[in-house]
Amino acid sequence: MIGAISAAGALLCAIVAFGLLVRIGPRYRIARLLAAAPQVTLAEAIALARSGSAHYVKAVGRVSSKEEFPDENERPLVFRRRRIEAADTRSRWRLVDEVRHAVPFGLEDRSHFVAVDSDALGDGLVVIPRESVGLARDLPAEPRGLLGDHDGDDVVVRMRLDQVSAVEHATVAGLIVQDGAGACFTSGLGRPLILSTVASDAAMRLLAGDRRRSVRVATILLCAASALAVTATVATLAGR
Repeated sequence: MIGAISAAGALLCAIVAFGLLVRIGPRYRIARLLAAAPQVTLAEAIALARSGSAHYVKAVGRVSSKEEFPDENERPLVFRRRRIEAADTRSRWRLVDEVRHAVPFGLEDRSHFVAVDSDALGDGLVVIPRESVGLARDLPAEPRGLLGDHDGDDVVVRMRLDQVSAVEHATVAGLIVQDGAGACFTSGLGRPLILSTVASDAAMRLLAGDRRRSVRVATILLCAASALAVTATVATLAGR
């Protein structure tokens, strides 16, 4: 009896925890992949690319490029993305416009360089964003015209700026492949390309966003599920 009740409780906790994590959306999957991908050195990544086998791995190195471009503070950038989003009735953000500027770049250490496919960067870009929130009427004419006919001047909009600098260290997770110029990280095997310029704990907080409470509750529920599963196993073996 105790075993059956404990097993049912473990299953219920696991189902609720999974539901909470799914509500976070693709960011949960990115966080899970960033944490779980096997870490290799850049030299090992190059060897994997040359082997021709499909491997999804992560590596750490300094962002490097021969074609940096400056931002307004004269920092050498390799990637810059400006997104304009509009809030819907559920207080969720809907992408209205996206502008990218990128140059060829990659990760390097003292002896090796692995390129990063910037075209494959989407939700897997994990950086500290620069954000400003206002009303649609405050937008320039071009992005304002991209709003739907149902959107009025009082719609809340958010401008988000994500950028990667050549002075940063980064963790990249992706499919390592061999292209014409050498080894390259890209998306593949049904998994996104991930690039993070922040420490792992900060990356998890950024990915959780306004769902941090859900993540904490899900973590507690998963711990409870594990404890109940152990209790169920012990009770079953004891014949209770």
